[in-house]
Amino acid sequence: MTPILLVPGLLCTSEVFTPQIPALWPYGPVTIASTSIGTTMAEMAAAILADAPPRFALGGISMGGYLAFEIMRQAPGRVTRLALISTSARPDTPDQTAARRAMVAAARRDDFAALIAASTTAIMHPDQRGDASLVATNVRMGLVIGIEGFARQQEAVIGRPDSLPDLAAITVPTTVIVGDSDPLAPPERAAEIAAGVAGARLVTIPRCGHCSALEQPEAVNQALVDWINAAAG
Repeated sequence: MTPILLVPGLLCTSEVFTPQIPALWPYGPVTIASTSIGTTMAEMAAAILADAPPRFALGGISMGGYLAFEIMRQAPGRVTRLALISTSARPDTPDQTAARRAMVAAARRDDFAALIAASTTAIMHPDQRGDASLVATNVRMGLVIGIEGFARQQEAVIGRPDSLPDLAAITVPTTVIVGDSDPLAPPERAAEIAAGVAGARLVTIPRCGHCSALEQPEAVNQALVDWINAAAG
């Protein structure tokens, strides 16, 4: 069995993958990467690789997807298969960069927990926005990362390279998973990735926003189990 390495997103701890661990465990040991070291995508990916198994199946959500692209650039021979969840291959636009820096400024100035709750609610599917436990999970994770960790992650995300030119070089079995109502990494961005990676499989999750692993865990779990089984075959 191949080890499975999952990379959390912005303001997320290992808790973001809590629903996925038992579903994937039968197929290999599951490790959740730490994103606590490094101030750039390259540094963060290098730190993850330093602690990773020699070879592994790689999955990343949101910022974890950006890190997955960087891991593929740094150590493509160590990755046996790739899952990209709720993410994009494109770099930031100037408007996105400005919005990120405004959020960091607001985090330093205002109630950080309230900011996390409001931003989480805004990126979920409307049907999920009343789920207090889902919002609480995101607030809990964000408070663990902290304001300085948030600032560091945002600057790393802002400085990430364009991964579109690298898609054709990805040759491992790849699945791209997206929520049908994701406002941050919408379905067209997922389709763009899937079109750029030869043989990639695109899975669109119904009634799902950006927090897919927690919003629709059963559907994401099924997509990941299919990813592992298809890759093994």
